[in-house]
Amino acid sequence: YNSITIITVLWLKFILFFRLLCHKKKKLITAGFVVSPDADLQICKHQGPSCCTKKMEECYQAAVKRETLQKIESYTYELENMLSSQLDTFQDMFQYLLSFSQGHLSSLLEGTYSSLSRQALPHVNQLFSSLSLYLRGANISVEMTIHKFFNNIFPLVYARLINPGIEGSVTAGSTMGDCLRMIRQDVKPFGNHPVTMAQELAEVLETGRQLSLGLDKGLEVINATEHADLSRDCVKGLAKMVYCSHCRGLTLIKPCVGYCLNVMRGCLASMAELDQPWRTYISSLKKLTLAMAGHHSLELAMLGVRGHVNEALLYAQSHGPLITATVDKVCGLSTREPPGMWSMRPEVTTSSTTLTSPSPSASSSSSSSSHNLPAKALIIIIILLTLRFSIREFLGQLQRYKTFFNTLPELLCDGEQTMDDSTCWGGDGVVESYIARIVRNGLHAQRQNPEVKVRSMDPTIAEFKKRLEHFNQVGDRCLTTRTSVNDNCIFFYSKVIFFFSFFMNVSPPSPVLVSLISPSPPVNLSACLPLTAQDHFC
Repeated sequence: YNSITIITVLWLKFILFFRLLCHKKKKLITAGFVVSPDADLQICKHQGPSCCTKKMEECYQAAVKRETLQKIESYTYELENMLSSQLDTFQDMFQYLLSFSQGHLSSLLEGTYSSLSRQALPHVNQLFSSLSLYLRGANISVEMTIHKFFNNIFPLVYARLINPGIEGSVTAGSTMGDCLRMIRQDVKPFGNHPVTMAQELAEVLETGRQLSLGLDKGLEVINATEHADLSRDCVKGLAKMVYCSHCRGLTLIKPCVGYCLNVMRGCLASMAELDQPWRTYISSLKKLTLAMAGHHSLELAMLGVRGHVNEALLYAQSHGPLITATVDKVCGLSTREPPGMWSMRPEVTTSSTTLTSPSPSASSSSSSSSHNLPAKALIIIIILLTLRFSIREFLGQLQRYKTFFNTLPELLCDGEQTMDDSTCWGGDGVVESYIARIVRNGLHAQRQNPEVKVRSMDPTIAEFKKRLEHFNQVGDRCLTTRTSVNDNCIFFYSKVIFFFSFFMNVSPPSPVLVSLISPSPPVNLSACLPLTAQDHFC
């Protein structure tokens, strides 16, 4: 009798404890009887009493989907921030170089070719505006932009440098002006300088453009990853892994590591398909970065614009009579000085050509403009140094994220999310170890996943995979040289020396100074009660 009483008391205490334990209950638990589990449960089914209802299951699904996407976003945040910061850095540098080169060319025209500078400056502005748009991804031809610039300034050069005094017959919209623009590429009044300038700029600007587009493409992929739509089967699997243990009052137990990997790999099967194109993308981005900082030097090409234009104008002056004779045959005679006037103009002899000397005021203006060049040179050198350190850091960070999409499931299962202890949650109950096969990454392999049904690739992810593959193909085509980090270090410092001697108008530094600024060796980059917030919410 005493034994029966003790058993009865203990049983009643258990019933009372379970009534208090359940956060929500749908059917009553009475003394001596435990009713069958909730028949409406779709995910957290088990043989025994449950703390959950169908409504709680729905709540858990919404919660686990939100939490998983937040965790994915937390892992992509650093990568997204790195790509965004580097994109801003490169674009700021591009725009500064364009602005500097534009001012450099404008000062040449105002100082040395003042007779045509006022009419030529709008064409200079248009030239650099188009180049800026090209670097930002606009559908513009660099070669056509360069040739259009020389087409537009040819009438000015012809009327103000080659044949001063005929400005009235060569005005904007005049027949003569239109004819000169049309025949410029056939007459070649500027020699091969326009072609050379167009080829150089097209090559280096394409590298810069591809780098900007590549960084932007990476941001698009990461953004798509953050906002991926998890499938219904995935969400059910996540809810079963994270919250079904709560329906039995087990809020502290964690999923088994293998179980978590299967669920996460099933959920991220589409993202895992980005792994190979992403690895190639990281390699392409690295090559483009090194190319832009090395032998595809955007800085040298942009600063060379002034030299190309100057040489083109000097060529036109030195070949004035021949150009005039050709123009007269094609466009008709123009009102100009008699041929004898050519020999009456003061001339200055250079090492290669005989040229009309600039006016005293022009020389004075040019001299005045040159006073600002040393300060600008220092700014350029500072930018180069900053860019160099930024590139080194960027390349090191890139390497860390090369396997990002392959290791993302492991990242999500790391830390407190899983337990590799004596017991863990296996989906259907508490187990000592997870015995199901752990399926490897990839859409094809994941079709054998025992925890999550994987059907087909997410259409959005598939689209971004194609975009990545296309970028990789274009990026490889635009690279014509392969340079190592050490080669680029040497080339970079040679550029600093070049800028210093170019702007300061001094001889290159001595070998001793060069050795002092040489780079150091590169560093290798290489439970039921509302005990949890979600239970309380649901």
